[in-house]
Amino acid sequence: MLATVGAEQVWVDPDEGATVAPLVALGRGGQPVEAGRDRRRRGWLVRRLLVVADVVGLMLAFLVVGVFGVGVKWHLLVAALLSLPVWIVIAHLYHLYDFDEERTHHPTTDDLVGVFHLVTIGTWLMYAGVTVTGLAHPSVANAGLLWASAIVFVTLARAVARDIARRSPLYLQNTVILGAGDVGQRVARKLLRHPEYGLHVVGFVDADPKPRHDDLAGLELIGTPTDLPEIVNEYEVERVIVAFSGDTADETLAAVRALNDFEIQIDIVPRLFDLVSPSVRIDTLEGLPLVELPPVKLPRSARMIKRTIDVVGASALLVLTSPLFALIALAIKLDSEGPVFFRQTRVGKGRRTFQVLKFRTMQVGSDTESHRAYIRRTMSADQGANGNGLYKLERPDAVTHVGRVLRKTSLDELPQLINVVRGDMSLVGPRPCIPYEMEFFKPHHFDRFLVPAGITGLWQVTARAYATFGEALDMDVAYARGWSLGLDLRLLCRTPLAVVRGRGTA
Repeated sequence: MLATVGAEQVWVDPDEGATVAPLVALGRGGQPVEAGRDRRRRGWLVRRLLVVADVVGLMLAFLVVGVFGVGVKWHLLVAALLSLPVWIVIAHLYHLYDFDEERTHHPTTDDLVGVFHLVTIGTWLMYAGVTVTGLAHPSVANAGLLWASAIVFVTLARAVARDIARRSPLYLQNTVILGAGDVGQRVARKLLRHPEYGLHVVGFVDADPKPRHDDLAGLELIGTPTDLPEIVNEYEVERVIVAFSGDTADETLAAVRALNDFEIQIDIVPRLFDLVSPSVRIDTLEGLPLVELPPVKLPRSARMIKRTIDVVGASALLVLTSPLFALIALAIKLDSEGPVFFRQTRVGKGRRTFQVLKFRTMQVGSDTESHRAYIRRTMSADQGANGNGLYKLERPDAVTHVGRVLRKTSLDELPQLINVVRGDMSLVGPRPCIPYEMEFFKPHHFDRFLVPAGITGLWQVTARAYATFGEALDMDVAYARGWSLGLDLRLLCRTPLAVVRGRGTA
């Protein structure tokens, strides 16, 4: 499996637990690179695993219908198995096998809409097909059981398939960053924080690089833009990320065009990237690409849907977790003196203030000056992480014994469900900020107040305490500008896994 040691990524034998070899300047499986050698790539591996996953998931769904369905006969199950190639073709038409090689990160939650369409169309075609041919007269209940089972099993099988793929050396993509300036180094730091993406950073390419940050000292400058073709061959590069080198636009274009003969993925960090969100669209004006930035607003219908999900979801979670509330409250009272709940003024949508509720995790009377000073320091991307790799203020003397457990498991956030029901917050949104934190905002950071603050969000799911305060604000702004109902649902689905993994919560 892939692990990160300092700024260097290494391949670790999961059975022996020993470092096999550093991946810098090595090819697949830790073997020396042979220029131009034919090789199987991430896409080859993941596509095949996903096809197997879809077949397994659908067969399990058919089995459920065969066991629990009403009046299902054996010849109907045989017909279902024979229809599997049709399901795979539909999945291919919805590009359910295409994105893992192209994107830097493609979690299974991003497949949910495609899987929904696949299963809905596949179920309808089966229902109509067996009815028209007279093979059977399926009931609506059996069709509904197949539909629900297939969504669950196909999604779970895809998650397992991707987990298996990430453990293989074939999943790794040797990556070069074109540009060793502030933006290029920012990209490198993000990739090193996420070894699960399988993007092994070989090094920087730049003719006039900036001094590297301390946490990137292990990443070398391996050449200039004119050396890119040789670098791609030597290091078996599969991905080049263009991130603002000091070269002119013509020189950068020449370097990228020199890669046309290579089968590699090229990603470009756009100019004015602070304005670009996931909701942007690409249009053309007589062949000239235009990046369309839609207005930053939530339509009234979207606000109603979001609020409905918040009220129903938060109310249900409050009922389900009420015994846990009582246990945590008792533990807090027995552990230290003070109230069960911690109340603090926070800033929400439209810069309106409200009292946020959390379970108390610190001793009563703890000061805020050290936190204010830490926020000031971590506004800069140059700020180094703590010794444990986190950007989180360590205050062991102020945190209670129970508080450490609550923070590690994020259970201290549960009372914010009350804030959601009240309308102060949403289930998904930017982190509710403390008023004094706005002293350090840049002008564009105030866009985060265009949407309600949330219990979970883009920053909480993707980075947590592995990001500086400034980077967290940028992610909040990206969420606000790129909001969609689908994004909310994906973040909600990914939140439990982020909590279980505990990234940044130590």
